[in-house]
Amino acid sequence: MANTFERYKKDIERLASLGGKLALAMQIEADPRTKTVHPFTEEELKNLPNVRSSYQGWYSEALALVSQLIPEREDDFRSYYAPKGTRKDLSYANYTMSDYLRSISATRAGEVIVGPSAANAAMYQQFNIISGLANRFTSSLYDIKALLHADLLDDELHAAEELNKNGFQRGAGAMAGVVLEGHLAAVCDRHKVMLRKKDPAISDLNDALKAASIADVAQWRFIQHLGDLRNKCDHKKAADPTKEEVAELIEGVRKITKTLL
Repeated sequence: MANTFERYKKDIERLASLGGKLALAMQIEADPRTKTVHPFTEEELKNLPNVRSSYQGWYSEALALVSQLIPEREDDFRSYYAPKGTRKDLSYANYTMSDYLRSISATRAGEVIVGPSAANAAMYQQFNIISGLANRFTSSLYDIKALLHADLLDDELHAAEELNKNGFQRGAGAMAGVVLEGHLAAVCDRHKVMLRKKDPAISDLNDALKAASIADVAQWRFIQHLGDLRNKCDHKKAADPTKEEVAELIEGVRKITKTLL
């Protein structure tokens, strides 16, 4: 058991470090002027990995680790690499790492509305899942099983805050929207709320929770408002979401994850 424990511990630490470098490299690629807090030395910054040549190997190892230690997060981890199903269109909310690796963009009237920089959110999510393991790996291998759902969501919202702070408002808002949708789905599942749609959106989940008297009217209206903010981040409109609006969305999602259980 000790040898197994040490092997997992070293793998988690190595993959968390490489994942952080990949996420930072993508952020710098999207905006070379970006400044963010990170644990890397100047030498490490000069030798950040090439994401397109290094990511696939990292993903394969990280996925194997997730499937063994926290299998309940495997589907989430996979979904940041490739979409779960057919997409009607490409948006910040459904842009994945596989899209990034193929440099896929969506344009409208000659204007790029979503492109490789949108994958920052997906990479941050995957990195966050792995670094979350590193932060919680303590005295026993089985402690991994005790990771709290709320803690993981809070970690993901922290990653969204970092994106928002560094100027990636749409990506940060899309990430917060994914957290909100996932939490509402988990609450529906926990209370055995029946859903009419196979792939319900935030509004569908919100309405179902209100109909089942799990969410009160005030919570329902608040989630509606958060959904509107999320949609502003996800859909190209005349006005881009502001940093303040995205911060409001993130904080609102955090509140819902702690009060609607």
